[in-house]
Amino acid sequence: MALQFNLMFPMRAVKHYREWIGDGSLGEVARYCEDAGFDGFSMSEHPYPDRKWLDSGGHHAFDPFVSLAMAAEATRRIRLITYLMVVGYRSPYLGAKAAASLDLLSGGRVTLGLGAGYLESEFNALRADYTGRGKLFDEGIDAMRATWRGEEHLGPAFGVTGHVALPLPLTEGGPPIWIGGNSKAARRRVTEKADGWMPIAQNAEMAAITRTPPLEDVEALRTQVSAQNKLRAEAGKSAIDVSFVPFESGVLRTGGAAEFVAALGPALAAYEDAGVTWITIEPTSRSFADFKTDLAVISEGLINRQDAHV
Repeated sequence: MALQFNLMFPMRAVKHYREWIGDGSLGEVARYCEDAGFDGFSMSEHPYPDRKWLDSGGHHAFDPFVSLAMAAEATRRIRLITYLMVVGYRSPYLGAKAAASLDLLSGGRVTLGLGAGYLESEFNALRADYTGRGKLFDEGIDAMRATWRGEEHLGPAFGVTGHVALPLPLTEGGPPIWIGGNSKAARRRVTEKADGWMPIAQNAEMAAITRTPPLEDVEALRTQVSAQNKLRAEAGKSAIDVSFVPFESGVLRTGGAAEFVAALGPALAAYEDAGVTWITIEPTSRSFADFKTDLAVISEGLINRQDAHV
């Protein structure tokens, strides 16, 4: 199967959205992505970040379910992806309800990218449990999956009886779940609880800070994906979807869409051979008009070119 392409809505556009979008709409943005051949449209999540983090390179975000619902209404084919939803920011039953609602209303097009979260200040602002987020993440997935099956979850933190949440999602058993992050716990969740993985490129210096394996080139990516799929096979499970923001993404910031296409195009076969199934691209377009221009370049140079060789 050919690589699929996911468009991450430009996170830097959220802060100045009214100026960025002009006379357009978010639905039009999603429709342009679908018409350009993208297979996914995704939104990040940061409901209440602190100013210090924002000043040091952080970003704002739309509510993922509100924004993806608008995208759903304007499109027919493209998948709607949380990239990613932090499980610990909300009750898993609220998360399950939002995901099931969007999946049913969109015709079964949701992919739920999930993460443990890392911004302690945001956890504190939301009165969420930062120190216990790992265990709550694991149980939260179990609680959501039980809810999507119409069953009760009996775990220690979220166990409850005598309740049910309808309607169920259109996708039987609930939307596919992808896990974000490189940590040992994230990789375990990929093996045990998920359908896909969103590893993150990082150099050795950053890896020392995050205490997770470095991921600096395609060969390292191949090694890690192969290890994940080996564990999956040993557990009797299918190979995972792997969505990756390519190493060449920095070129979008420094050289623009055309240089990005020239850098990434020759590397696509290597990514696919490494086990990547989705390439995630976040344009750096400064306006909706620029976005449409950039999308045309990316579509012609990457998506359409790949389709011609399938």
